[in-house]
Amino acid sequence: MDERHADGSAGDANYGVIGVNYTNYRQPEPYFTQRIAVALGEARSVLNVGAGAGSYEPADRDVTALEPSAAMRAQRPAHLSPAVDGVAERLTFNDQSFDASMATFSVHQWKDLAAGLGEMRRVTRGAVLILTCDPAALDRFWLNDYAPEAIAVEAGRYPGLQTIVDGLGGTVDIQPMPIPLGCVDGFGEAYYGRPERLLEPGARLANSAWSFVDPAVGPRFVEHLGRDLADGTWDRKYGHLRHEPCFDGALRLIVGRP
Repeated sequence: MDERHADGSAGDANYGVIGVNYTNYRQPEPYFTQRIAVALGEARSVLNVGAGAGSYEPADRDVTALEPSAAMRAQRPAHLSPAVDGVAERLTFNDQSFDASMATFSVHQWKDLAAGLGEMRRVTRGAVLILTCDPAALDRFWLNDYAPEAIAVEAGRYPGLQTIVDGLGGTVDIQPMPIPLGCVDGFGEAYYGRPERLLEPGARLANSAWSFVDPAVGPRFVEHLGRDLADGTWDRKYGHLRHEPCFDGALRLIVGRP
């Protein structure tokens, strides 16, 4: 029996709550889309595990989307096919059903990472793509100075890269994913050069880490960052990031092949 939240969310975060207006802040970043397309190569059939609202699903391929949260399935745009209700750990597809499979910003939500990766490998003939964050690199982001609790939560939730490599087996390539300054996929590091955006409650709500910290952390963060922006403290320390075309943060694209 699946252990689910009320809306079907199967991970540790309740997307029935944090998924509200999610797509207002989390849109597919074109640079990441292009990198994923290259990694998918000639694959025609693709399984997207933990598909959410459909970010990064290639429009020119036959995609099967799997998403346990009803709130997220409801936010999929009309041009995408409806998502199937299901979880990574128990895929209901035959062996080698797909040319490739992918999971973007999803593996840290799974209850059993090894089972989920094993299932993706089982149903996939070719490449398995995992877009995730390296927990050992999350403290590069200035947020660590303002809300270390949020960074600590994320570092504790994201699996280590070697754990993913071991779970995939075969040949695995770990690729850095620099984050563009105007990144439209509003995960935390996307705002490395636009700190004002993280003062918006919706921007924080669209990042699941904030749902795991003490409720007092958010108001304290807003007061601290707001004050430092107003008096120039943030800009004296980090203002150069406003003009950096990209940020080498924690984001990684992991590509496993049999």
